[in-house]
Amino acid sequence: MYHLSNDPKLFKTNQERRILMKLKTLLIIKAVVCLCMGMPILLVPNFMYSIFGIALTAGGAFAAREYGASMLGNLMLAWFARNSQESDARYAIIIALCVYDAIGFVVTLISMIAGVLNPLGWMIVALYLFLAAGFGYFLLPQRVVATQAD
Repeated sequence: MYHLSNDPKLFKTNQERRILMKLKTLLIIKAVVCLCMGMPILLVPNFMYSIFGIALTAGGAFAAREYGASMLGNLMLAWFARNSQESDARYAIIIALCVYDAIGFVVTLISMIAGVLNPLGWMIVALYLFLAAGFGYFLLPQRVVATQAD
């Protein structure tokens, strides 16, 4: 599969790129966030959602637990991908996490605008934005920085 980052005329390998944040660091951050939010949502959804001003019904608690399980799946994906080498599979993981966090950002932002969440919800909006932008950054082609030999 052709990908722009594999074009030797335009781009270098990951080891030669100058990157503000390493993908490994972002994947670890994602894993920690998923652990810190996913496990409590799975185990005590009513308490977790009450922090953000939401009272859950029995159906809401079920949906919240499903979301917690999804976060734990993302935790596993991010954690085990943290040491992966550049490949089509790693690129697919980055796309999946970027899309997941971008959708989370939009849904949470809409909920904030609609007044569903209390002001602590802005923290979740910012977190989703940070993660979506971070994974989006790694989807951008990295330009080669020309160095002049003296």
